[in-house]
Amino acid sequence: MKKTKIKTSEGAKRMGEEPRLIDTDVHNSLNDPKELLPFLPKVWHQQYIESGFEIGGKPFSSVGLVRKDAIPPNGGRPASDPEFLIKHHIDPYNIDYAILTGTPYMNAISLMYDPDYGNALAIAINDWMVEKWLKVDPRYKGSIHVNFSDPVAAVKEIDRMASHPNMVQVIMCSAARLPFGQRYYHSIYEAAERNGLPVAVHPGAEGLGPTHAPTPAGYPTRFMEWENILPLNFMGHINSLVCEGVFEKFPNLKFVAIEGGISWLPHLMWRMDKNYKALRDTVPWLKKLPSQYIKEHVYLTTQPIEEPSDPKHLVQIFEMTGAEDIVMFSSDYAHWDNDNPKMALAPFPRKMKEKIAAKNAMQLYRLYEKVPEGGGVL
Repeated sequence: MKKTKIKTSEGAKRMGEEPRLIDTDVHNSLNDPKELLPFLPKVWHQQYIESGFEIGGKPFSSVGLVRKDAIPPNGGRPASDPEFLIKHHIDPYNIDYAILTGTPYMNAISLMYDPDYGNALAIAINDWMVEKWLKVDPRYKGSIHVNFSDPVAAVKEIDRMASHPNMVQVIMCSAARLPFGQRYYHSIYEAAERNGLPVAVHPGAEGLGPTHAPTPAGYPTRFMEWENILPLNFMGHINSLVCEGVFEKFPNLKFVAIEGGISWLPHLMWRMDKNYKALRDTVPWLKKLPSQYIKEHVYLTTQPIEEPSDPKHLVQIFEMTGAEDIVMFSSDYAHWDNDNPKMALAPFPRKMKEKIAAKNAMQLYRLYEKVPEGGGVL
């Protein structure tokens, strides 16, 4: 695959400039499922050919999940050609860095009934990410996929991939049988913290495979119902992470909740702080208000950003909770409901907009200088 060339003179001019736009959720995809076979041990080929990433179904989306105009000119799946993705998404919006998160079915390898198969897929996805994407353009940054159903193997994979300079976080699916604060996961957090990597989670598999129903009320009938209620899962995990003392045990760990919404944040913070005042004896390891742990350790992403009838109300929610310091822009490309950065960031005042567009992600992922082709929409 041809590597994007960068002009030296332009590079010299731009080096030292801070990024102005970082997209923290870009769903790069396989062009053909068989593209993964060279990275997968032969013993797993037949299972992969016959079942791939299949773990079960969810409510049907009548509009599909991806943009048809994201299909590369030579065919294949949307967002499967790194060169075309640059022309179609990164260059038009002058995106300085794109954090590649794979696809929801890649994130869901933790739900495979056979953990050895899930481990093999994690390794293959990571090697494919490096070979097919990270070598193409320095603006691409990768996510280390791990299988949390086998924490020992997940730790081994984090340690294997963390030395790659363009891998910037660990990623898992947000669907799980156990809340993420429980000790079952702590070795994964220790490995991530030790390697200086945040842990991100992404939705898409809630209610699938061996997981519980996607809502406490049971299984939804329609895709819209399923989509509306996803923030409940993120609230449950963040509540667990804080109350179980994960951020006291791992004081440098950062947790990224991708594509889970934002406006639920004040409700969770206020409710946790209120209950802490009466029930702090049940969580004696906590040294500060729950909301403070969230502000110091948890990041959210914009897409799908809420759209109140009065945009000022969204700004007020950010002001109420300090969200301007923990929210990062994400497009969710190439899903059909992905966000144009100019529209998603429009409601916010300039200083808040600058933090959300790049500064928060710049600090989290240590992307302090833009690469030569970078730009910005602000």
